[in-house]
Amino acid sequence: MHYFRAEPWTGSSLPMNYRHAFHAGNAADVFKHVVLLQLVRRLQHKPAPLSYVDTHAGRGRYPLDFGDAARSREFQRGIARLWPARGAADLPPELADYLARVAELNISGALATYPGSPRLVRSVMRPDDRMILCELQPGEAAALRDEFSVRGEHGPRRDPQVAIHQRDGYEALAALLPPTPRRGLVLIDPPYERPDEFAAALAGVELARRRWPQACTALWYPIKGPLAATLLHAAVLRSGLRDVLCLELRTRPDDPAVLSGSGLLLAGAPWQTDTVFGALLPRLAALLAEDEFPGDARVDWLVPP
Repeated sequence: MHYFRAEPWTGSSLPMNYRHAFHAGNAADVFKHVVLLQLVRRLQHKPAPLSYVDTHAGRGRYPLDFGDAARSREFQRGIARLWPARGAADLPPELADYLARVAELNISGALATYPGSPRLVRSVMRPDDRMILCELQPGEAAALRDEFSVRGEHGPRRDPQVAIHQRDGYEALAALLPPTPRRGLVLIDPPYERPDEFAAALAGVELARRRWPQACTALWYPIKGPLAATLLHAAVLRSGLRDVLCLELRTRPDDPAVLSGSGLLLAGAPWQTDTVFGALLPRLAALLAEDEFPGDARVDWLVPP
């Protein structure tokens, strides 16, 4: 079911072509990955194994010193702002955890590589945890397979904890859920290239909640002016979804011409997630804020538990 009229999604307020590599390590990526890592950590408080499902996985890692990320330099307004703080005594433990995972790909100390969501989650998986990654673009899917292969005497060997599917992520929700193990997390993180992407993404959340209600479902969305996020939230309220926590982080004032921030809707979040991020996100917003803007964070229940 679609909850949006077509018109609002075809104008300049719709962020187009949100390519993973071009924006690797920017403020929106940092926000998304700090939250993602802590969701996994909180789910791991229980000993039972979990499954992680990513509908738009991209590739496992992104070079920052050449290619799209080097041309855009967006990481300078994201991970590069936090990088010097690693090891600081007053750094919140959640940020220290995140920076330690990034540092595992940058053992020289120079910031040259940024982990995508699959690599970040894989770095903290336990032996019985499992990961299902969907990526439609052939080049990205090939890079993902290479990322999670080990070169051995008889050729490459796939990581047994990682399953990679070159397919549409929305279709995969119907085909692959629920997975085994039955506890876990779904990340819906599309590029927002389609005019109906917000509606498709929300439909994906609804489908995931129907098919796998034991899991937390996370939907990432860009904030480029207030219109798209406001319409998305209104559609969630009409959808019948329950237990939806809204997290947002802005590093610039709202402006339809630029990406001012991003959000995550968490359906079925682990217990006390709102408390954890209520304390953490204002600090992160202040660290990533640009120019004279103080940064802004939102943590509230769009639909209470």
